[in-house]
Amino acid sequence: MHKRLFIPGPVEVCPEVLDRMATPMIGHRGKEAADLQARISQKLQTLMYTKNLIVLSTSSGTGLMEGAVRSFCAKRTAVFSVGAFGKRWYELCEYNEVPADLYEVPLGQATPPEQIRAALQSGRYDLVTITHNETSTGVANDLEVLAEVMAEFPEVYWAVDCVSSLGGAKIEVDRLGIDICISSSQKCLGLPPGLSLASVSERALKRAETVKHRGFYFDYVRLAKFVKEKPFQYPSTPSLAHYFALDYQLDRILAEGLEQRFARHTELAERTRAWATDHFALFADPGHLSATVTCISNTRGIDVAELNRRLGQQGYQISNGYGPLKNKTFRIAHMADCSRADLEALLLTMDDICADL
Repeated sequence: MHKRLFIPGPVEVCPEVLDRMATPMIGHRGKEAADLQARISQKLQTLMYTKNLIVLSTSSGTGLMEGAVRSFCAKRTAVFSVGAFGKRWYELCEYNEVPADLYEVPLGQATPPEQIRAALQSGRYDLVTITHNETSTGVANDLEVLAEVMAEFPEVYWAVDCVSSLGGAKIEVDRLGIDICISSSQKCLGLPPGLSLASVSERALKRAETVKHRGFYFDYVRLAKFVKEKPFQYPSTPSLAHYFALDYQLDRILAEGLEQRFARHTELAERTRAWATDHFALFADPGHLSATVTCISNTRGIDVAELNRRLGQQGYQISNGYGPLKNKTFRIAHMADCSRADLEALLLTMDDICADL
């Protein structure tokens, strides 16, 4: 039995999108492939509200995150973490010998703007990394507020992990001044995993040219050079199957309407929060709740694994808590092409199962 996924990635993928992955292959160095990649870039610029260059990578989002800390840090990185995936930025710095400091908050809390301001006033940093939407805790950082702080330090570059929010929340890259905005295919974009993307500012690319040892596969300078000069080609063979699907899915996203898509995600989040409040409690700070995944405190001490096992028998799957939050919380994702009817069917099933646990 197929389990309908309500986990924070991979997500349910529409059959017609999956079908596009079976499109016959084309030569990846030909005009047809270049045109395909150009179309994708233009549509992503619309989705991301940016004129910045778009780069694509046959990898998970972690690949482009690693490339970002290697490519754009010439001095020291300030990593602001609100959970497990925020801390990954710091681990990437450590493994690549990029000088960095980690700034954390209690789980369930968002990064306070004062924390960023205080760190940057030291003058020690030239790169800030942050997670917009932390799926381990259900926290969404307020990019509007954080952007105001970043604007006070124009000499510092800003890399944002929008892996689990792009396509589900409005992220106006240019207006916010985000230098590097990274996302992946398997979350709100509604594709299978295996493709990541980023918008990158010209000023950040100029900085990267001065940085040595940027690596090879994820070197943003090299990626950008191919896109600009070929044009719309990449140094390594891309996953054309993902490109066919992404090209089609972006048309579907734009046809839905961006504001309508964001509103749908908000509606699903509000419905899930209401259910969670009635039956358990929300884990994250109520002022910084994710629009794409809800983290629920297991106030009743139910067996989350048993809940998921029984859900699986009914054709559904949710997520247990992540890391130290396992069994203390569980998570319901409501992203990509999830509909209100889909969510209501899940919650009705959970009502029945939870009443028996």
